[in-house]
Amino acid sequence: MFPLLKKLRPQKAPAIQLDRAIAVDGRSIPLTIRKNSRATRITLRIEPGGRALKMTIPPGLREKDIDDFLDRHQGWLSTKLKRQKPAGSIEDGGEILLRGVPHRIVHTGQLRGLTQSIDSEIGHVLSVSGLEDHLSRRVADFLKKEARRDLERLVEHHARNVGKPVKSMTLKDTRSRWGSCSWDGKLSFSWRIVMAPPIVIDYLAAHEVAHLREMNHGPAFWALCRKLCPEMDEAKAWLKRHGSALHAIDFS
Repeated sequence: MFPLLKKLRPQKAPAIQLDRAIAVDGRSIPLTIRKNSRATRITLRIEPGGRALKMTIPPGLREKDIDDFLDRHQGWLSTKLKRQKPAGSIEDGGEILLRGVPHRIVHTGQLRGLTQSIDSEIGHVLSVSGLEDHLSRRVADFLKKEARRDLERLVEHHARNVGKPVKSMTLKDTRSRWGSCSWDGKLSFSWRIVMAPPIVIDYLAAHEVAHLREMNHGPAFWALCRKLCPEMDEAKAWLKRHGSALHAIDFS
């Protein structure tokens, strides 16, 4: 009798590490890997300011395939990262945009008080009180409040013109898109848009409201968008040139 042969079970491939870091020019950069069932190839994107990398991969890819891809693109990554503008930071004496206007950040040193925009002798100032450790958070909170005020007014205006109701409006800190509109009338915006000039804020509001009638990017949508915001082309061009810089500012 032959010894009973054990069935060999196929070994599963080790799970791909979805959050990791890679070294580029001696610098460790966070890498997030996302699986997408519709993807047919690997795509790699550099986050604003070169702070992180995002990779999209098709299903069934092996860890070795990812490593080989990253090895082949070391030179490309090195060149691209060197061209990236460093992410801005919020600090006393630094500068922040509010509706396209540069404001010097001034920490008052007082524990209590409102964050406010002031037209002073030294120019436009963003006066911030509280502990210095809370400076970034207080600036971000101020921008969120101003963004909500602008966008609620503009959304209401454009929604009235298209004759469509808005179910809700939320503000987020999204990096991949400036706004969105769901099929049931829920709008979402990145509060960072308040750093852009007023025509850009208006364009973003008009863009998402136009989706209430046209849930696509076809000719009818763009015609409606232009009707709501005649300065659409100028606003889109500004956002294309400067949008990544707004995303790169570090409020953490």
